[in-house]
Amino acid sequence: MMEENEEQSDLSLTKGDNDGESFRLHIVTWNVATVDPPDDVSSLLHLSSPKSPDLYVIGLQEVYSRPLRFVSDIVFDDPWSHLFMSTLAPRKYVKVSSIRMQGLLLLFFSKLEHVPFIRDIQATYTRTGVFGYWGNKGGVSISLSFYGHMLCFLNCHLAAHMKYATERVDEFEYITDTQTFDCKKAPTILDHRLVFWFGDLNFRIQDHGMHFVRSCINNQTYNLLWSKDQLIMMKEKEQILQEFEEGPLDFQPTFKFDLNSDTYDSSGKKRKPAWTDRILWRLRPKAPPPDEQDENKLGPDAEEVKQLEEEEEYPLKIRQDLYTSKMEYSISDHKPVIGIFTLELRKMYETPLVHLQPEGDWSADIDSMVLYSPLQPFPSSTWDWIGLFKVGFTSVSDYITYTWVKDDEVAFNEEVIQVYVSKEEIPVQGLECVLAYYSSTLRCLIGISEPFKVHESKVAIEEGVLPERINGLDKTVASEELRN
Repeated sequence: MMEENEEQSDLSLTKGDNDGESFRLHIVTWNVATVDPPDDVSSLLHLSSPKSPDLYVIGLQEVYSRPLRFVSDIVFDDPWSHLFMSTLAPRKYVKVSSIRMQGLLLLFFSKLEHVPFIRDIQATYTRTGVFGYWGNKGGVSISLSFYGHMLCFLNCHLAAHMKYATERVDEFEYITDTQTFDCKKAPTILDHRLVFWFGDLNFRIQDHGMHFVRSCINNQTYNLLWSKDQLIMMKEKEQILQEFEEGPLDFQPTFKFDLNSDTYDSSGKKRKPAWTDRILWRLRPKAPPPDEQDENKLGPDAEEVKQLEEEEEYPLKIRQDLYTSKMEYSISDHKPVIGIFTLELRKMYETPLVHLQPEGDWSADIDSMVLYSPLQPFPSSTWDWIGLFKVGFTSVSDYITYTWVKDDEVAFNEEVIQVYVSKEEIPVQGLECVLAYYSSTLRCLIGISEPFKVHESKVAIEEGVLPERINGLDKTVASEELRN
């Protein structure tokens, strides 16, 4: 089984390095050809693996986006997002961010323990279809700081057909040139410390005839096809592509299959198989030391000096452990591709910005109080809020209730601040819950409490309201909150 053999390559991270802690990242890319999701994605997410990822990043292309479905997906979670959220939430993963542009969907999940250290979250998109006005092609990206290191995840669906290899590179350059973020450390995609670029990039195998390509696939001599893979060929002459790394294509080309089969295109078109679905990454090139600066330049500017110092003090390394396709999924004419990575980094911070805890016992019979204290300075706002979440919540919007933090500015001192929560807002049935502080400025949860028990309402029991009915009422209230 592939899940048991994930130490595939050792590309950028040297064994024996002890500069920091290791984090496991699982990336999925899949063109789903407008179909609804399968019943089970356990194999796709390697849920039976003894090594559980710290982060999941899932990039889909061609998610069904006809007008009626697309409008309903804006109001409610689309079926694909719902499946991944409901699969991962019981395992204590939270959807930290997502972005959708018509058929392009990008989801970012994290283990709960890392959530308060994922900050400066932003997402954006670029259309490249039909003169740049139509979103059936283009790129969606999520930018964030993970323990202080700026990461960017870019999911693309580029122009189709054999003859448009150059256009695909042009589209990629356009996306990287035009996408910007409101972030001093990484205002553009290529300013990030580490970028992952993946999706249906649509590069084909040129020159070789159908018989030779299929023969290489049947014999598993994939390496004989690499020299004519358009992305590998374009890397030889395009500077921007040379900065990106990719693991060896030691798996079957992932396009184009007959639906519900492992048979390559048997239609009249008989399209040649290709590795259209790819995962690449780029570690930001190190700034040259002062003695190697361009002689026409007076010297490094302040930003370059700061960058050099940061790279030395907080190193970041990457290793790809697995790069393969998942052949058992046959609902689309593409097979999904997964990449599993180990990130080794030194954390720039290890303390959450806020500490939270409930005061006393909580139930729907009495008003309650949240205690919080800032542990480090942060830009607070009147739009900050503290949410009550059920243990195993799916995303930031999956709260039971919330209360606004009314302080314009939180002083950085030992002060403990109280926030009131009305008993009317507290669920009547017993639940394991957590409190979480959402910073509107940083666009993220910056503190999460330890789990605590919300006790069953004694008043409700005395009034003879059945627990089953109570649960149903609370679920109705919670779902109405999410829709609003």
